[in-house]
Amino acid sequence: MVARPSFTIGVEEEYLLVDRETRDVVSEPPQSILQHCRELEGNRFVEPELLRSQIEVNTRVCKTAAEAGDNLKELRQIVVRTSKQYGMAPVAASTHPFGRWQLQHHTPKQRYDMLTRDMRSLAKRVLVCGMHVHVGIEQNELRIKLMNQFSHFLPLLLALSTSSPFWEGQDSGLKSYRIPVFDGFPRTGLPERYQSYAEYQNQVKTLRKAGVIDDPTVIWWDMRISDRYPTLEMRITDMCTDINDAIALAALTQCLLHYLFRLHESHMRWHDYHRFLVDQNRWRAIRYGYDQGMVDFSHARVVSIDAVLQELVAMVEHDARELQCQTELETVLTIPTRGTSAHQQLRIYQQAIDNGLSHEQALNKVVDFLIEKTAENL
Repeated sequence: MVARPSFTIGVEEEYLLVDRETRDVVSEPPQSILQHCRELEGNRFVEPELLRSQIEVNTRVCKTAAEAGDNLKELRQIVVRTSKQYGMAPVAASTHPFGRWQLQHHTPKQRYDMLTRDMRSLAKRVLVCGMHVHVGIEQNELRIKLMNQFSHFLPLLLALSTSSPFWEGQDSGLKSYRIPVFDGFPRTGLPERYQSYAEYQNQVKTLRKAGVIDDPTVIWWDMRISDRYPTLEMRITDMCTDINDAIALAALTQCLLHYLFRLHESHMRWHDYHRFLVDQNRWRAIRYGYDQGMVDFSHARVVSIDAVLQELVAMVEHDARELQCQTELETVLTIPTRGTSAHQQLRIYQQAIDNGLSHEQALNKVVDFLIEKTAENL
């Protein structure tokens, strides 16, 4: 019998810093803003990111999604308040509507220096932000088994979180432009599948021995085995501009892993669909979000997002009760009625154009929305 995991939860968010007057990305914010944030929250949970225009926050290790949500709200509020003193604001979106990656500078830090040397222009081009959810799964073999099965749900999480429809001032035609940008890095995409933790370790050792990677932290799959914590780390989601959506998707991630563990305890497992099939839903989420539904592989048909969510929430009802996150989980049902951040950004842009504003003015309206929504409900 495998020991029950803790199912603790932690959330990481990455923000872009924008100038409140120009609405553009601040390519070189003063270093003091980061230190100011750290002093306010205890010097542990606000971090620099690859680009100087980015800032990252990390919640404490929490027992429930509600606790993680409260901590996340505190962290967002600190960044909002502090950046305002500098004439700036954080934007919780995976791309900026018109920011230029060519104007960005990487953070001077050994890890980021190495990445920039290795990736060249790809590193600077990653003017994108994401949300990561850690769930405590302490047993290594179990982490492998659950990661293998969880791949099926990753495209749905992306579809519910999309917030990157614009790139360099243009409607990209995608709901998540962040994913194709980030996929330019190696060791990205859906996670590989392994028969055992030893098999995974052997492949990592091969790359380390060859001098290709220093450690597993440069494995950037959509879900990965964390090298720093005893967790599985879900990484596919765009940044949720609405913090309540972020908390809901964190709860859904936690519940799905708990459900898969219950199957494991009963000597069952989730359907083992090939990566080729799951990748089709990943592409659909990138392109359409949830607008065109998701492919139900067992019946070879496309199913509406409402049908998918109703079935999924009912499936993990027991898990949500045990994890005390029923309220947070049910929020996922409301996302399609409101639209993700990507839907809302495109709607605001089109309304501005219909009202006679110029392309540039319409993009500024989108940034104004992102600034306001990022700071809402804190």
